[in-house]
Amino acid sequence: MRARSIGRDAGGPYDHDMKPIVNPKVQAAFDTFPVAARETAMILRDLIFDEAGQNDAVGVLEETLKWGQPAYLTSASKSGTTLRIGLPKSGGCAIYAHCATTVISKYAETFAGLDMIEGNRAVHFATVGDVVPDRLRLLIRHALTYHL
Repeated sequence: MRARSIGRDAGGPYDHDMKPIVNPKVQAAFDTFPVAARETAMILRDLIFDEAGQNDAVGVLEETLKWGQPAYLTSASKSGTTLRIGLPKSGGCAIYAHCATTVISKYAETFAGLDMIEGNRAVHFATVGDVVPDRLRLLIRHALTYHL
């Protein structure tokens, strides 16, 4: 049986099959996350893979480590910019985009005041309940198609 992730969206709980982690180094990185942050991280990971699968131009994602954090690259298609999942010093979990892109800033403008934003580099989630999949999908889609 595959693991399931649960967050919230406009219609209620987000419930989706999770893609297994095949890279043992990535699995080891997730294993170091505190339990609550790991739950949030796995939902973020699932949303990234789900959004990539919705757009043929994105192609297959590469799941690897960058700066010791799980990272998602459009290596084959070169369609997007890297997304990372990590643990901010303030606690919880965060999704990071390259700070030289407009991924985070456009998201922050679109959803002003709705999320904890760290400059132009990250969106922080104190708890799993802070993840709103319908909103976050726009950030992920923008990152995965940034160069199209």
